[in-house]
Amino acid sequence: MSTIEKIADLKSQGYEIVDYHGHLKGGLTMEELLVHSDSTGIKYGVAFNAGLGFPITNDSTLIATLEQNQDYPVYLAMQAEGREWVDMFSSENIALFDYVFTDAMTWTDNKGRRMRLWMPDEVFIDDKQDFMDQLVDQIVYVMTNEPIDLYVNSTFLPEALQPEYDLLWTSERMDRVIQAAVENDIAIEINARYMIPSATFIKRAKAAGVKFSLGTNNPDRELGTLDYSIQMIE
Repeated sequence: MSTIEKIADLKSQGYEIVDYHGHLKGGLTMEELLVHSDSTGIKYGVAFNAGLGFPITNDSTLIATLEQNQDYPVYLAMQAEGREWVDMFSSENIALFDYVFTDAMTWTDNKGRRMRLWMPDEVFIDDKQDFMDQLVDQIVYVMTNEPIDLYVNSTFLPEALQPEYDLLWTSERMDRVIQAAVENDIAIEINARYMIPSATFIKRAKAAGVKFSLGTNNPDRELGTLDYSIQMIE
């Protein structure tokens, strides 16, 4: 059975299959995204990056983006970048989006070094265990203090640590993140691009009452069909 057939089957069972983390990247237009949506059965939430160093940096650009896209039959999401975003936009304008999400892929370590975890040359790992403890602290802080609905790119590790994912994401670290999600009513994304979190994490989180969203975070015009996310539902 193809993924598209599996999506149709899941929808017949009452699942709403939505990619809440789509982007108009690589020249992809909203019209093309809607054609893809019709052909796959996947509904879309289209996310716009807002924060330091991104296209949306203040309330005027935030509102302009919303107005430009509000007539399309998709959810409109604000992807909040970095930790500075909470001071860059008014709560009233943030609330105009259907939902807000972020991750802890951008943060400053205890030595004052600002990191972007997807950029290998901007990652500083003096000690793997200490790095992981700081990362989990950041995730818990974000979930506890930032006004978000979804936490995306969940359990992402920088390239240097990815081979040790299962060792570094200990049960204790998973449980801290899971507890923060439950306490703050935040859904955790099952990310099809990075194929995270692991099935172990998802089963543990589901048992604790965590809600989930599905997302691609496409870096280009290829949206795909949420293969990993659908596999994890199964």
